[in-house]
Amino acid sequence: MASTQGVNVLRYSALVAGLVYGVYHQSSLNSSAKRTEIEHEYARKERLIEQAKAEWKKKTQPKQETSTQSSGLITNFEDPNFDLEAFLLAKAKENP
Repeated sequence: MASTQGVNVLRYSALVAGLVYGVYHQSSLNSSAKRTEIEHEYARKERLIEQAKAEWKKKTQPKQETSTQSSGLITNFEDPNFDLEAFLLAKAKENP
């Protein structure tokens, strides 16, 4: 009889140990999954913020006129910042 009691104690001890390990392992898996989900959500929000910044920058950036050359010379005669003297000097430099 003593040996069957010892075997039963050993069985139930292994069962309880297995249950405790299972609960611990499941909680570590859940916390790992939650952490991964939080990191993915954070990365998604970062991408959205960067995209919004780029769109805002593109929206608020002054429009480049087609009449402005790389030298910054304004060739549009109707522009209030048009400088006739600078325009004539640039044309004189183009045609030697």
